[in-house]
Amino acid sequence: MSEAEYDVIVIGGGPAGENAAAYAIAGSDRTAALVERELFGGECSYWACIPSKALLRPGAVLGLGKAMPGVSVSGPQVADVLARRDQFVHDRDDSSQVDWAKSAKIEPIRGAGRLVGERLVEVATDDGVRVLRARHAVVLATGTTAVVPDVPGLREALPWTSRDATNLTVVPRRVAIIGGGVVACETATWLAELGAAEVTVLVRGDRLLPRAERFASDMVLAGLRDTGAVTVRLHTEPSLVSRRDPADTGIGRIHGGPVTLVLDDGELEVDELIVATGRAPATEHLGLDAVGLPPGYVEVDDQLTARDVPGAWLYAVGDVNHRAALTHMGKYQARVCGDVIAARAEGRPLDGARFAASADHQQVPQVVYTSPEHASIGLTEHDARAAGYAVDTVELDVAVAGSALSRDDFTGHAKLVVDTAENRLLGATFVGPDMGEQLHAATIAVVGRVPLDTLWHAVPAFPAVSEFWLRLLEAWRERRAT
Repeated sequence: MSEAEYDVIVIGGGPAGENAAAYAIAGSDRTAALVERELFGGECSYWACIPSKALLRPGAVLGLGKAMPGVSVSGPQVADVLARRDQFVHDRDDSSQVDWAKSAKIEPIRGAGRLVGERLVEVATDDGVRVLRARHAVVLATGTTAVVPDVPGLREALPWTSRDATNLTVVPRRVAIIGGGVVACETATWLAELGAAEVTVLVRGDRLLPRAERFASDMVLAGLRDTGAVTVRLHTEPSLVSRRDPADTGIGRIHGGPVTLVLDDGELEVDELIVATGRAPATEHLGLDAVGLPPGYVEVDDQLTARDVPGAWLYAVGDVNHRAALTHMGKYQARVCGDVIAARAEGRPLDGARFAASADHQQVPQVVYTSPEHASIGLTEHDARAAGYAVDTVELDVAVAGSALSRDDFTGHAKLVVDTAENRLLGATFVGPDMGEQLHAATIAVVGRVPLDTLWHAVPAFPAVSEFWLRLLEAWRERRAT
């Protein structure tokens, strides 16, 4: 058993872990170790954001071409789409991420890390067990894993999870998706675009994307149904699942024979079944009990320090702390966390906004890359009212010169949620083609607490799609004048 000492030890080599390590030692002679049991680069790089966007973008481009007179389009060519996806995930080869870590003076250690005491991490590697001691900090950045519901026969049927869906090697002709959230909606989108003939989405609740504004859920639902390949069944979940000749054929390959799902009104047979019903923290084997923490998510304060652990040495960033399960928010937390670790290591005071994570409190931006796209920041109207704000809203269809010029079939809708006591935005939701590219302006307005009277002087360029901001503010002035 070998031992080593570092200033900072990070368990979990995804984007959040990488950023935490880099920021904690930046511009100093401090040392850091980055421990990863699978692929350096993490879920986002190989199994989530990157491959899913690679699969979704060709369909979006094809849709734009079809909506543009004078442009000839064909496709998608599935083999080429999958080959491009493979390029972005580097065929699941993480050597470039390992090289990056070394270039940033971070030592990558491949193995399963777990806490064994205060500032102590034990790593099971192929070469044996290593014990690492941290002088200043240990950061947990192990993320989450897909949840498979406790439905009779479901686990035995070896369903696909999001990892299979993003790394598919063949497009199933008939597929069922259990779930109605982001993963389910995006997966249904690219399956239909890549040629799946029958995609059935089984949603337990009364709508897709249940945390979104209602109009956004309805527009995403309509978009899926308009493909002609997707059927969305609300208030529906299987009571029994069975599969003929299930076989662990590998990630993204059909896992055996046809799957039969028993539903309230009969049976559904598909070639593959995808489970997209949520995530659970990857902390089961992390040794939380060794430092007095219960199993599950790791609760942290705004400096990303683990609560109920004396000494301010243990931190948690990204999905594992359950504050905002999005890659960009995990990286944001990691930047704050790294700055906090550096300041504490150098004896500097933790004053100033840079030392407290605030954007993951009711200011989280997100884009769902369906057709149409759903982009949102901050609070929905329902959540703002529930939080006790003095709320009013303004909304309208996105219909300006820029949207009409961008494509002939442009259909979009925008809504602002306003805190009338302070005359500022609490949230915004935009739905339409490429509306994710419009979101950052709203993010700045929400996070910066920019008064609406000031936004009036932020003039949108003509003829850009962003001119809908002017129309929203005009509608708001008219609303307040009556």
